[in-house]
Amino acid sequence: MTKVAFLGAGSFGTALSLLLASKGIEISIWDRNESVINNININRRNSKYSKNIYIPDMITAYHSIREAVKDSSYIVLAVPSHAIRELCSKIKGIIPEEAIIISIAKGIEEGTNMRLSQVISDELDNPVVILSGPSHAEEVMANIPTTVVVSSTDMTCAERVQDLFMSPQFRVYTNDDIVGVEIGGAVKNIIALAAGVCDGIGFGDNAKAALMTRGMAEIIRVGEKLGGRAETFSGLTGMGDLIVTCTSVHSRNRRAGILIGKGMNLDETLKEVGMVVEGVKACRAFYKVKEELNVEMPITDILYKVLFDGKDPKDGVEELMSRDKKSETY
Repeated sequence: MTKVAFLGAGSFGTALSLLLASKGIEISIWDRNESVINNININRRNSKYSKNIYIPDMITAYHSIREAVKDSSYIVLAVPSHAIRELCSKIKGIIPEEAIIISIAKGIEEGTNMRLSQVISDELDNPVVILSGPSHAEEVMANIPTTVVVSSTDMTCAERVQDLFMSPQFRVYTNDDIVGVEIGGAVKNIIALAAGVCDGIGFGDNAKAALMTRGMAEIIRVGEKLGGRAETFSGLTGMGDLIVTCTSVHSRNRRAGILIGKGMNLDETLKEVGMVVEGVKACRAFYKVKEELNVEMPITDILYKVLFDGKDPKDGVEELMSRDKKSETY
């Protein structure tokens, strides 16, 4: 029987584990939080992330990461982007050599500016597949139709992951542009955070549409510069993910932006949200990337100043709107 190990018991990892368990696949979950492990095994709940959703018996949680990954055909890294390298280092030498590593985080590594697939391959020799796209955990748990993309430098492995997750409610496409898939998923978090700021200030649909459209221009610019294909950014991991993250009540990036737009500082915002806001880390990382590559990313530039330099969000919007006139180009 196929066994899949989830390392991290957060919301999206839990949602995907429930999806696979419904297909009769044996699931193991490891998390560093002992109370989460006990809650799953004893109460059949993951109260922090999935509230009242029942955790079926096909899912077993482990305190030992070695026990969780034992005999696993697939290992899902279900932790935030900044924790990927440490986790890979922790499982090096104890995972099956033939196991496929699946990453569901979205971001790049601060300091090295490496994509997460590169970080994983830097630590492990296993094949790596990226799963990305517009997929809020809450809706996956509710069996609401969702569509995602898998990508890899080894597309045979990507197709195996496609088969693993495909269901009547969860459609999976393949895309061999792993650079575009990863960059689209990372930069859209910056734009979603900025969209939330606009909502918090009280702006309307006109501003949101403009921000998302010009945000897509930034995604395409930096994505192509890093080696991604333009058509990837019009797909699920670009435009699709941008739409859902900028507009949904489930989006923690948008939620954080709303609080900042209403006047909270970054520390207060992160404390209020209570979960990792990937857009904050992505903004800091891509601010440096754009400087190094000389890529024009005005929204990212202004958001960085709002988050880290104390710039007033309304002043930031005025600065964006008052830039020199130009032709609409990507």
